[in-house]
Amino acid sequence: EKMTVKAAKMPCTAPNVYTKVPDGGWGWTIAFAFFFVEALTYGIIKSFGVFFNDLMESFDETNSRISWIISICVFVQTFTAPLSTVLSNRFGHRCVVMAGGVLISTGMVTASFACTVVDMYVSIGVISGLGYCLSFLPTVTILSQYFDKRRSLVTAMASTGECFAVFSFAPAITALKEQVGWRYSLLSVGVLQLSIVICGSLLRPIIIKEQEEVKAQPPEEPTETKYMLENEQTRTSIESIDSGVEITTSPSNVPGNTKAELKSEEPKEHVQILVENNSTPPEPKTKLLDFSVMRDYSFICYAFFGLFATLGFFAPSLYIIPLSLSLGIGKDHSAYILSAMAIAEVFGRISAGWVLNKKPIRKIYIELICVVLLSVALFAFPFASEFWGLMTCSIFFGFMLGTVAGTHIPLLAEDDVVGIAKMSSAAGVYVFIQSLAGLAGPPLAGVLVDTTQNYSSAFYSCAAGMVLGAVFLSLVRPCKVGLCQCQQQRGEECVAEALPDLPDDFIEMDIGKAEQSGKGCDRT
Repeated sequence: EKMTVKAAKMPCTAPNVYTKVPDGGWGWTIAFAFFFVEALTYGIIKSFGVFFNDLMESFDETNSRISWIISICVFVQTFTAPLSTVLSNRFGHRCVVMAGGVLISTGMVTASFACTVVDMYVSIGVISGLGYCLSFLPTVTILSQYFDKRRSLVTAMASTGECFAVFSFAPAITALKEQVGWRYSLLSVGVLQLSIVICGSLLRPIIIKEQEEVKAQPPEEPTETKYMLENEQTRTSIESIDSGVEITTSPSNVPGNTKAELKSEEPKEHVQILVENNSTPPEPKTKLLDFSVMRDYSFICYAFFGLFATLGFFAPSLYIIPLSLSLGIGKDHSAYILSAMAIAEVFGRISAGWVLNKKPIRKIYIELICVVLLSVALFAFPFASEFWGLMTCSIFFGFMLGTVAGTHIPLLAEDDVVGIAKMSSAAGVYVFIQSLAGLAGPPLAGVLVDTTQNYSSAFYSCAAGMVLGAVFLSLVRPCKVGLCQCQQQRGEECVAEALPDLPDDFIEMDIGKAEQSGKGCDRT
C-alpha cells in the first residue's frame, strides 16, 4: 500500500507497481526512450565511418590507428558492462543512464578539440565509451522487465533507432562537414547526444507484486470429528518389535499438537505465509552482480557466440564507405550505401521481432538461422565490384544484421539461456565477454587492410568470426537440455539414497507378528 501511495504522490519518480508484467503501460514510454538511446549511442558509433578519411588526413595516421578510436570505445563500453549492472542495482536505472548521457556528450565535445589521435582515444574511446555502456545496457534491461509476451517485438522495434540514426546521420554529417568541417560537426553530434539525459529521466523502475490469495482455513471441530469417526471405525494398534515403529490411530495416543502434525505440508506452508504477511517482512538483499550464470553451460556457449559474432557487427559499417571509395564510387553514393544498409536493418529488426513473437517457437533456432545467413552476407562483400553489387550486399547484410543485433541481448531473458530472473546480471557478464572482440575486431580488420592493401580482407575476418559464433550458438540448446537432465537424474538419485532399502514384504511380516501377539493375548 505504501508503494501505491508513493506512486500517486510522485508519479514521475516513484516505481510502477503491477500485479503482473504489464506488457505495456509505462513500458511504451520506456520503449520510446530506448529508441532515442539506440539512435544516439550505436547510431553514432556506426556513423563514425564518415569521419575516417578526415581523421586520417588531419592527423596523418594509418587506417589501423584510426580504427582504434572505435575499438577502444566499443571495448570500454562492453568491458564496463558489469559496472553498469552494479550501479543500476545500487542507484537505479534512471540515474545511471542520465550520468551516461553526460559522459557521452562530454567525450564527444572534447574530441572535437583533439590535437592528436591519442586525445581521441581518451575522449571518445574511454569517456564516451563508458557513457555508452551506462546509457544502453540499463535501458534495454528495464525495457525487458516491462514486457513478456510482446518482449521480442517491442525490443526489436525500439532498437530500430540506431538504423534510423545511421540512415539520417550519415548523409547529414557528410553535408555538415562540407559546410563547417569535421570538428564542428563532431561538436554538434556531442551536443545532440546530451538529450540522452532526458531519455534517462523517463526510466521508472517496475515492481511486480503478485496478489495474495487468502484461503479459508478448515474449522477445527469438523477435523476432530473426522478423526474421531475414523478412529471408532478403525481402532487398531500395530506394534512392530523388529522395526520399532508404532502406527496408531487411537485418540488416546494422539498428542495435543496432533492437529498440526496431521495436516498436510501445504496448509503448513500457507499458515506460515499468512504469519509473515501480517508482520513487516524484511527487504531481501539484492545481489549487485550475480556471477552464478557462469556455471550455466548454455550461457557460456551463448557468451562465446556473442564474443565471436561481435567481430562482424561493427567493422562492415566502418569499412563500407572506404571500400566503396576504393572501388571508384563517389562520396555521395557511398553515403547512400550506408543509408540503404540502415533501412534494411530496420526491416530486419522488425521482421525478427515479429517472427520471434510467434508462439510456440524455439527462438534460439531462429537466431541460429539468422547468424548463418549473416555469415553468407559477409562473405559476399568481396565479390562486389561496382555500385549496385555493393548496394545489394549492403541491403542483404543490413537486413540480416537487424535480425541478430536487435535480438541477441533480449534473448538472454529466454529460458533456453538464463531466464528473466537473471537477465540483469547475465546481460552485464555477456556484454563484458563481448569486450574482447569489440577491442580486437576493427584493428584486426585494419591490420589486414594495411597488409593486403585491399578493403575486402576486412570482411573476411568478420565472416570468420560470425561462423565461429554460429557454431557456439548451435550448442546453447543442447547444453541447456543436457544440464536439466543431469539435474533431474541427480535429484532422483538423492531421493533413492534417502529412502532405506526395505524388503517388499516387511509390512506383511509386521502385520503377521501383530496378529500372533494379539492371539496370544486372547488366550491369556
